[in-house]
Amino acid sequence: MSETLLELRKFVIPEIIIGVDARLLIDRYISHFNAKKPMLVTDKDIQHFEWFHETIALIRPHVENLFFFDDTTPNPKDVEAMLGASLFLSLGCDLIIAIGGGSVIDCAKCISIVASNGGNVLDYEGVDEVLMPGPPLICIPTTAGSSADVSQFAIIKDTSANIKRAIISKKVVPDLALIDPVPLMSMDPYLTACTAMDALTHAIEAYVSSTHSALTDVHALESIRLINQVIEKSVRPDRTIETMFQLMLGSLQAGLAFSNASLGAVHAMSHSMGGLLNLPHGECNSILLEHIIRLNFETVPDRYRDIARQLDLLVDNVSDALLLEMIINRIVAMRQNVNIPASIKMDALEEATVDYLVENALNDPCMVTNPRTLTKEEVRIIYGRVLQT
Repeated sequence: MSETLLELRKFVIPEIIIGVDARLLIDRYISHFNAKKPMLVTDKDIQHFEWFHETIALIRPHVENLFFFDDTTPNPKDVEAMLGASLFLSLGCDLIIAIGGGSVIDCAKCISIVASNGGNVLDYEGVDEVLMPGPPLICIPTTAGSSADVSQFAIIKDTSANIKRAIISKKVVPDLALIDPVPLMSMDPYLTACTAMDALTHAIEAYVSSTHSALTDVHALESIRLINQVIEKSVRPDRTIETMFQLMLGSLQAGLAFSNASLGAVHAMSHSMGGLLNLPHGECNSILLEHIIRLNFETVPDRYRDIARQLDLLVDNVSDALLLEMIINRIVAMRQNVNIPASIKMDALEEATVDYLVENALNDPCMVTNPRTLTKEEVRIIYGRVLQT
């Protein structure tokens, strides 16, 4: 057995309920928390769906007031979290309910941090910088990708520096995740594709992370298997609730893995790209993934062979060189089959902008657990390949 698997590891997860109509248990849990003034953190787009109104209708009879905070945007910003925290405190709220994708849930986590710890949300960047647990947090995810509903990560955009900051702490792990595939049926195909590729990236990066463990490996490999089976089906007009459940289960498994094993260079570079250029997080991951696999492969080839098996590739007797190409071919095919491009088209890209992207990526906490140390030049070359003018 390798020394890595013998090292001490912790594994933190919230209470999880997964299945069709899991969201409809919300009223029971509000009673458990004895909350009277919850703040609902959400976005404006999902409030048009019937399933959303069904969920809200279950909350209202159990509370004195339900306060809406829907000033959230994709790639949530520090100013949004600070505004939400100010409202939470001034209204005397006692519970946060987050209904939305990763951006909404990350914003809710950051509201929770500031509500209990004060200061500015950016004060808590890094690992284990959050001292006090926040108010109770219930999450109902509406995408199958971010796994923010089960993770120790909160990603927030620093608007003054125009980059994403990672807050990693068990204090931001939600108290409850109600994981329901019904909201996924409302997602448009491109969002479905981007979030699914995000989940796949979580699983792959967790499995090759320098802090992986026997516990996280199980979840990472199962996630890759599940997502590989259903990702193409999930973007079709005739997708079924069963397909979306499998995708959501794959996303959950990836979240359990990466929350406890951390991530790698794909996410470090994606945070930098998405923050500065305001791009969808899952799209960035999709485009970067094949390039980082090519760089990381030689460091942990046996781990990638395990990944290949979960991708349903016949690799038992192939050389490492052929194995790498088989994995890359499957990842590229997957990305193409869900209509995500190979690069981002830019009107212009100045040298100073690339320098900024490279520096921020190398300083991102996710880069620390990449299986291989990347050089500035390697990161710069990849940005040059994926950002096309």
